[in-house]
Amino acid sequence: MDIIEAMNARHSVRHYQKKAIEQDKVEQLYQEIDQINQQHHLHFQIILNEPHAFESFFVHYGRFKNVQNYIALVGHQDDQEKIGYYGESLVLKAQQMGLNTCWVAATYNRKKVPCQINDHEELICIITIGYGDNLGKPHKNMPIEKLYTCLDEPTDWFIKGMEAVMLAPTAMNQQKFFLTLKDEHVEISSHGSYAKINLGIIKYHFEIGAHKQADIWI
Repeated sequence: MDIIEAMNARHSVRHYQKKAIEQDKVEQLYQEIDQINQQHHLHFQIILNEPHAFESFFVHYGRFKNVQNYIALVGHQDDQEKIGYYGESLVLKAQQMGLNTCWVAATYNRKKVPCQINDHEELICIITIGYGDNLGKPHKNMPIEKLYTCLDEPTDWFIKGMEAVMLAPTAMNQQKFFLTLKDEHVEISSHGSYAKINLGIIKYHFEIGAHKQADIWI
């Protein structure tokens, strides 16, 4: 499964099987996380066989079931865009490994997450990971034409980038973002809940779909 196939196949999953993640896949995740942390000065941590963060009434309201494994996205408050970007890279890597995921910002008990948090760091959000009871379902999309404009003639790479963006998860699936093509570069805005995390996720999807690098952004 290549990464575009992973984008299309991946949907948020909240109900999990009581099935352990195989050791070889755990080791791959550790390697990916270590590389991200070293190269981008983040403090992501994988937490395994830990059910307590999802046992409260508030969490039941969020409809999670049998969550025992997750990635704690720890970093500085001003790292949120970077956390969204590299968190989504892990989400798609997990999908390529046959694992299901869900971004979680609020519906868990952060006091029960046994992660290390250094000075000036925070637990920003988490990503549940494991074998889902199902594969999830596609989120509802706004019409794509409401989420971008072109001041230049639309290019094939920009449209492919937008198609990838439409597959991106955002907070409560509200898609509060807008992209503008101008002077062969792209301007992006994001607002609402968890806007900076959303921004990172959207940028990651766009760059993959458009086959562009970070210098595409205005």
